[in-house]
Amino acid sequence: MIKIRQQIKEQYNDLTQSLKIAANFILDNPKLVALYPAKEIGRLSETSETTVIRLCYALGYSGYSSLQEEIRKTLLLPVEEPFQALKKGIEIQENVISHVVEQDIKFIKKTFEEIEEGLFLDAVKSMISAKKIVIVGLKGSYGVANWLAYSLNIVRGNTILYKGDIDDANYLLTEMTEEWLIIALSFPRYVEQTISFVKASKEKGAKILSITDHELSPVGVLSDITLKVITQNPTGLKGMPVITSVLNALVSGVMVIDKKNVVERVDKYNQTSEHYFTFHRLD
Repeated sequence: MIKIRQQIKEQYNDLTQSLKIAANFILDNPKLVALYPAKEIGRLSETSETTVIRLCYALGYSGYSSLQEEIRKTLLLPVEEPFQALKKGIEIQENVISHVVEQDIKFIKKTFEEIEEGLFLDAVKSMISAKKIVIVGLKGSYGVANWLAYSLNIVRGNTILYKGDIDDANYLLTEMTEEWLIIALSFPRYVEQTISFVKASKEKGAKILSITDHELSPVGVLSDITLKVITQNPTGLKGMPVITSVLNALVSGVMVIDKKNVVERVDKYNQTSEHYFTFHRLD
């Protein structure tokens, strides 16, 4: 589905409203597209068979059958569970706590099941290769954005947390090059300042990695790589465990793939803490 997602993202802003509806349906229901003909997909998406076929042409396919065949091949490929630890059950006797934990596990598992391994690896490699990383996540996303910036500065360095109005966006954009990576965290209700910063960064040629709720969200359509996070609503209150799990997986991926440099970086970090007593010592 990586290719199809990318094609839809690239063409999305030029599509008519009916074609956008069909495109959203295809992204959200690939298994139905693999099973049913264009006429049925038109009915299920509340568009039409003609609209579905026109969308296929707009995406560069010779017709519906070629798009359907590509989706079928994608669904038939073996998918590895990237993090087996997420399958472990948690036994808590209190009903309320059990319900919350079960829901968190459910959405974490669903999110990781739908993240394609190749896309995830591309995200990790882009974090390793970037000359500088800027993390942008405002309002409800600020807490997890701060954690990600803190963690990446330990394992790789050269990471900036964009804090919105209290930072000089113009300075960052002036310094920005094609070697920079912007990691944007954006969920409903989407913060306009995050979207504006991502748009400006893209115009400067920076690579965009978004962690958001949909490939076609305001930052999703602007991104080179989009990791879709599935959460309960409202995301700002109930979605933090899922978002944090995805960010933790990304940091862990950097630590595994770039192990040698990460070990050297962490050693320097620990040595510095011996000279500047950041943390309280227990005697």
